[in-house]
Amino acid sequence: MKEELEKLQQEALDKIKDTEQLKELQAIRVAYLGKKGSLTGVLRGMGKLSKEERPVIGEIANNVRETITDAIEEKSAVLQEQVLEQQLAKETIDVTLPGRPVQVGGPHLLTTIIEDIEDLFIGMGFEVREGPEVETDYFNFEALNLPKDHPARDMQDSFYITNELLLRTHTSPVQARTMQGLKGSKPVKMICPGKVYRRDTDDATHSHQFTQIEGLYVDKHVRMSDLKGILDAFAKKMFGEDRKIRLRPSFFPFTEPSVEMDISCKVCNGEGCSVCKQTGWIEILGAGMVHPKVLEMAGYDSTVYSGFAFGMGPDRIAMLKYGIDDIRQFYTNDIRFLKQYHQA
Repeated sequence: MKEELEKLQQEALDKIKDTEQLKELQAIRVAYLGKKGSLTGVLRGMGKLSKEERPVIGEIANNVRETITDAIEEKSAVLQEQVLEQQLAKETIDVTLPGRPVQVGGPHLLTTIIEDIEDLFIGMGFEVREGPEVETDYFNFEALNLPKDHPARDMQDSFYITNELLLRTHTSPVQARTMQGLKGSKPVKMICPGKVYRRDTDDATHSHQFTQIEGLYVDKHVRMSDLKGILDAFAKKMFGEDRKIRLRPSFFPFTEPSVEMDISCKVCNGEGCSVCKQTGWIEILGAGMVHPKVLEMAGYDSTVYSGFAFGMGPDRIAMLKYGIDDIRQFYTNDIRFLKQYHQA
C-alpha cells in the first residue's frame, strides 16, 4: 500500500504541474482528495492491514494528502496571478485621453431670489421662520379668519389628506403658529419662505406647487404707512431704484384693510405695453393690516397691538425680473436654462 500511495502522489503532482486552468485544478483536487477521490479509495483498504502497519501507512497517507494540498494551493496562486495579469492587460486605461466634462452646478434661480429677499428683510429687522408643509385645517384656515363655511375658501382649492390635514395653501399658517406660540407676550417681526400647494392646472403661469414668502409685523402703533414704506424698499431692491409702487384696495379674509401692490412696468416705464397689458403697472403681491380677529385668536389685544402682513411669490418675482414666460422652467431641471442665472 505504501508503493500505491507514493505512486498516487507522483501522479497527482504531475497533473498539477501540467494544468493551466483553475477549473482543471479544482477537478484534480476533487479527483484525488475528495470523498470519492483516489486517496480515499486507497485508505479504505487499511482494514486489511495489521495493527503494526496501520500507523505507518496512516502517517504516509497524511503526508501524501498534505503534499498534494500544498501543491494545489501553490499552483492555484500562480494561475490566479496569471488571470489577474490577463485581465489588467485587457482593461488598460489610456490616462492620456481627455476626461469627460463635469457639469458644475450652482444655486437654483428661485433659491437665489428667496435668499435675496431674506437678506433684504433681515436687514430691516425681520427674522426668518419656517413651518410644516402638511398643515392642520385650523392653522391653514380657521386661525386666519377663514371658518369652515367661509366662501373665501373656494379661492384656494386644496389638497386634503384627511378632513383636518392638508398640504398648506400658503405660508400664512407659520404666522398664526408664531403668534399663538408667543400668546401676545411680545411683538412679532418675521418672514416665512417655503413651498405651498394648490390644486391647479399646470401651465405657463400656474403650478400645483410653487414658492411663497409671507411677512408679518405686529407691535404697538404699526400703521399702513409702515407697510407702504417697507414694500417700496422691497420693490426698489428687487426691480431697481426707479420702480414706483401703487396700492389698490382688495380683499383678504385675514387683513383689513387689504391691498394689492403693483409696480411700474420696467419694460415701458409705465407708458403701457404688452407686458403690462397697456396699463403701465404689474401686480406683484397682496398685503394689508392684520385683521383684529386674527390678532385676538392668537392672544394679542387688538386694542393695543396692530400689524401688517404681506404675501409674495418668488416664482412670479423671478419671472418678472428676468423676463421668464413659463413657470414650468423652474421645475424641469434643464441645466441649460438654470445655467443662465448662476451669475444673476
